[in-house]
Amino acid sequence: MVHLGRESVSTACNEWRNSSVTADVPFILVSVGSDSRAAVRHLKDWETCQDDGQKLLFAFYDPCHLPNNPGWALRNFLAFICARWNLKTVHFLCYRENRGFADLSLSLVGEALITISQGWREHQCVPNAVGWELNKGRKVPRCINLAKSMDPTRLAISAADLNLKLMRWRALPSLNLDILFSIKCLLLGAGTLGCQVARMLMAWGVRKITLVDNGRVAMSNPLRQSLYTLDDCLSGGDFKATAAVRSLQRIFPAVVAEGVVMAIPMPGHPVSSQEENSVLEDCRRLNDLIGSHDVIFLLTDTRESRWLPTLLCANTNKITITAALGFDSFLVMRHGPGPFNSTPDLKVEMPNSLSAVMDNLALTNTDGKQRLGCYFCNDVVAPTDSTSNRTLDQQCTVTRPGLAPIASALAVELLVGILHHPYGIFAEAEIANSNNGGSSELPLGILPHQIRGSLPHFQQMTLVGHSSNSCTACCCTVVSEYRKRGMQFILQAINHPTFLEDLTGLTELMRSANTFQL
Repeated sequence: MVHLGRESVSTACNEWRNSSVTADVPFILVSVGSDSRAAVRHLKDWETCQDDGQKLLFAFYDPCHLPNNPGWALRNFLAFICARWNLKTVHFLCYRENRGFADLSLSLVGEALITISQGWREHQCVPNAVGWELNKGRKVPRCINLAKSMDPTRLAISAADLNLKLMRWRALPSLNLDILFSIKCLLLGAGTLGCQVARMLMAWGVRKITLVDNGRVAMSNPLRQSLYTLDDCLSGGDFKATAAVRSLQRIFPAVVAEGVVMAIPMPGHPVSSQEENSVLEDCRRLNDLIGSHDVIFLLTDTRESRWLPTLLCANTNKITITAALGFDSFLVMRHGPGPFNSTPDLKVEMPNSLSAVMDNLALTNTDGKQRLGCYFCNDVVAPTDSTSNRTLDQQCTVTRPGLAPIASALAVELLVGILHHPYGIFAEAEIANSNNGGSSELPLGILPHQIRGSLPHFQQMTLVGHSSNSCTACCCTVVSEYRKRGMQFILQAINHPTFLEDLTGLTELMRSANTFQL
């Protein structure tokens, strides 16, 4: 390259490379005159350069980084030169750059001798292709669609899954991501608790969430309910269930979220004969929703709105978690199994599905110990109307702002604990600092029945409450009556305030208590 004028070739290549007209032309012709002055030309100028007595180099931008080997593009370039000009000897320049400028110390200059097989120029001759691979039996280019790798939804899924996989790799080898990704959660209530629980579920990898609420987003909601903005409040307010779903999908596009706008029928709220069909339809719809989900969260504002879901969950033996707020205190609890829970045989081979996994979690309590209670088991009165004839401050749930995030996080953590406990919904309750061992050996720690917290003292307690034979929601008497009479039983409980107390014996219990003289 010295006798060809190294500096002149380098200058000519840089000028060609820096020109906006020629910068994107990768295959070029370098001519060097007798005075060692170099020029870069288009390949189409090859014929005009033949009579000038110039030294010609067929050059190309070489992407190869090997110091003594030309890049793959040279093979195709030589095949083109042979086919176009029928040359047997070709002088070539593998042009390389360093930091955007020509670097002839890295570039290669060589001579190639081209031999062609007999019959090359015949039209019926199809030469072997270099650099191709068979694609479905044919020598055609193989295309790769990179759009999926740049899809924001797929990138979000990958990032979210990576965080959970790192948790499993570093701290929780037994973390069952498959059940978290597959489980279906039903959230009854899309208010302060519902918004926070939905966010926590997505953080744990839950992808299938259904929210039930018939309220609209009010101006006071966005500050406390994290899924809503001011836009959701305008024009009378959007339905919370649908607005919450939109927000969840904006946060994580891969979530399979559904919003159901419906009211939950409640005892103590009588309905007229004209409304009966509509109320019964709501009952059936709620029953279908509970039946099609694996976990039910009770996150409504009033006590009576939790009664029907509690009864339906006890009847179908669903994992049920309640979160309730006071002004400066909260309750988070898991309901025990229903009174007629099944006892699956672990020796029977089950299909590989989520229902099979859930059945394996729900082992029977073969020791005959008393099952854990539900939200209503400690009550001696039936749920009744708690909103009518009340002042605004009595109707609204007035709480300290920090309470809902705490309770919601504990509710979701409680669910994850149930899903990873070998006995699932049948797991015994444990109390913090207890000496009974149990699941305290598990990576996620103990699995309590009730968690009660108090903000004024910044305290938290774990309690146990067993099921009651007089419970108005989950006792054998109530569940049996529901199984016998169905929706007519629910309608009677809604319209007659003392029906549940009479049925479960609470009326007689209170009458007996009144006869005692202290």
